[in-house]
Amino acid sequence: VANWPDRHTTPEKFFIEACDEGADAVLAIDRVSNEMALTGKKDVPPSAVTRPICGIMGTIRLVAGMYLIVITRKRNVGSLLGHAVWKAVDFDVISYKKTVLHLSEIQSQENKTFLSMINNVLTTDGFYFCTDYDLTHTMQRLANTSPDFQEMSLLERADQRFVWNGNLLRELAAQPELHKFALPVVHGFIVMKPCRINGKIFEWILISRRSCFRAGVRYYVRGIDSEGHAANFVETEQIVLYDETKASFVQTRGSMPFYWSQRPNLKYKPKPIISKTTSHMDGFQRHFDSQLLIYGKQTILNLVNQKGSEKPLEQAFAKMVSGMNNGMLRYIAFDFHKECSHMRWDRLQILVDSVAETQDEYGFFMVNSEGKTVAQQKGVFRSNCMDCLDRTNVIQSLLARRSLQMVIPCRLQLLASWADNANACAVQYAGTGALKTDFTRTGKRTRLGLVMDGWNSMIRYYKNNFSDGFRQDSIDLFLGNFAVDESDGPTPLRVQKDWKFLTLPIIMLVAFSMCIVCLLMAGDTWTETLAYVMFWGAASAITAAIIMYNGQDFVDAPKLVHKEKID
Repeated sequence: VANWPDRHTTPEKFFIEACDEGADAVLAIDRVSNEMALTGKKDVPPSAVTRPICGIMGTIRLVAGMYLIVITRKRNVGSLLGHAVWKAVDFDVISYKKTVLHLSEIQSQENKTFLSMINNVLTTDGFYFCTDYDLTHTMQRLANTSPDFQEMSLLERADQRFVWNGNLLRELAAQPELHKFALPVVHGFIVMKPCRINGKIFEWILISRRSCFRAGVRYYVRGIDSEGHAANFVETEQIVLYDETKASFVQTRGSMPFYWSQRPNLKYKPKPIISKTTSHMDGFQRHFDSQLLIYGKQTILNLVNQKGSEKPLEQAFAKMVSGMNNGMLRYIAFDFHKECSHMRWDRLQILVDSVAETQDEYGFFMVNSEGKTVAQQKGVFRSNCMDCLDRTNVIQSLLARRSLQMVIPCRLQLLASWADNANACAVQYAGTGALKTDFTRTGKRTRLGLVMDGWNSMIRYYKNNFSDGFRQDSIDLFLGNFAVDESDGPTPLRVQKDWKFLTLPIIMLVAFSMCIVCLLMAGDTWTETLAYVMFWGAASAITAAIIMYNGQDFVDAPKLVHKEKID
């Protein structure tokens, strides 16, 4: 709907109008008792300060008390089956309390840190919503629902895996009469492109839904949790609307679903560690039981290296699929980097051809112009690499292109949008745009693409080691994995860094500086200069070695809930 609801504010209450045309319903939030109730427009005081908003993200408790999070600006992405889809662009985080004078100086500082965490998540690009259509479900899932499902509110019927503000909406969810104010928001990527073939217009849509279960950042969240939720799990749906016909093709990606970790430690590529003490098959079985129930048959495309530090992960995955002994699961290992070495990216066709028969069997979902379902997708490809970003996106784009040609026999240049999808997923998980997008955009690997990949890899290294702990804490706070206590007790933010954290880098910097000074200001003899340079150089090198050895003490680690350690 184009019209925005209004928010009215008084010192005692927030009043939020429903955006339905002619609706009288108003949500009243008591800023003192925190209670929420349904009221009418007549109860809004004329003295209330009024401003338009686009919807409610929800509420959250921080050190200073409760906060209301609202969407203040939105951008139209397009229309999906006649329903306007919006991208949330700006947000406002409003305190119920009118002042923070009741906080101590430390509490005030902690509250500011928690607020900056919430804003860190809100400013991560990729929040989308629709006021009258369920964005959390694929077209096939929506087509296979009961009349009772259609009567449910958007919040009740939403796929909870993809409702990123589910934690923020808990209070609204507890009161069914308030559900009309609860707006499920997905995180990921949505693009809609009108296209023309032989004078006929059709619409091409790409929707990536990022799971909020086991969500996090690149090195701090790998593998699965005890519930079987995989890290960086994303469901991607390609939709084609053509001559009143609707077609949809779904793929998934997710971390290798067993217990492994790869904590940052200042090395460019930390060594992945597979747990030796945890029973992998329990979580592995839970993961695939859920996937098979939701999507049907699965073909796993494991794109990791089959040598070096990635090899044990590939072997473990293959062994567990074999141990599960389920005819619905098929496992294919394809060493992406080896096959495509020396710019031989045409060899990706080997993988596409090897799964062509399976893709034909899985098919796609289709509804004809009479509204009758004529085809169901019977299975999905579940792709992964180490991050489930760069290699994964390349393969997914090739499978999606083949599916598109099955629906509409043509050669369409829509791969650029798959590159945009790759960038969105990569920024959300790794902190930078994706690698290898030159191939996804153009179908060719270029020298410039290699240079850009090197640049993005450098930025990833810095972020993964020196800022991702804060990003992980931000996501955990936003999703409710960590909750601020109502008591006035200390929070985990008060944990102080070990003395090594400041002392050793200062010693290394001083030693390295002295080494340079000795080179520039030579002594009376070259032997004297050499002795000074060797001394300070050795001091610098030894300190650097100690820092690298204790790398995990020097990275920006999460403080709130991520204490898990894989043995």
